[in-house]
Amino acid sequence: MKNKGWASVISVLTLCTVIFAVGLFFVYDTKLIGYALAALSVLCLLSLVPFKISIKSVKPDIIFGMIDNGILAIMAVLGAEIAGVAGAVIGGVVGNVVTDGIAGIFEGRSAEKLRSKRVSEKRTILSSAVGKMAGCLLGAGIVLILATLIKS
Repeated sequence: MKNKGWASVISVLTLCTVIFAVGLFFVYDTKLIGYALAALSVLCLLSLVPFKISIKSVKPDIIFGMIDNGILAIMAVLGAEIAGVAGAVIGGVVGNVVTDGIAGIFEGRSAEKLRSKRVSEKRTILSSAVGKMAGCLLGAGIVLILATLIKS
């Protein structure tokens, strides 16, 4: 691809639009939303194929996203159970701050391991964005699937 910068931005914005639309479609279907988010994670990773970006090279971003949104989803679900919408918002905001720090530790460690094994993990607009998006969707998807199973 001649101009990867614009193609990357268009790809990320297209994924964001699809993710938003699917989220809206499943917003009230609590039994399926976790599975939908996990499936969207796979879609994100598949979008890297035309750009010849390996999943292994975005592993640090995936790990960051999984930890970041996984813990954030737990905090939001707990906050909602305790104090409704306000609790979910506060749980999400506080959870986001905590998870960014924790996830950054794991992202950095994963990147260091890849470099020590001489695996290229050169960051690009697309690899950073899509890796984190995929991880966030997978982390939140797993939490929501488990929350649904626990409530059943």
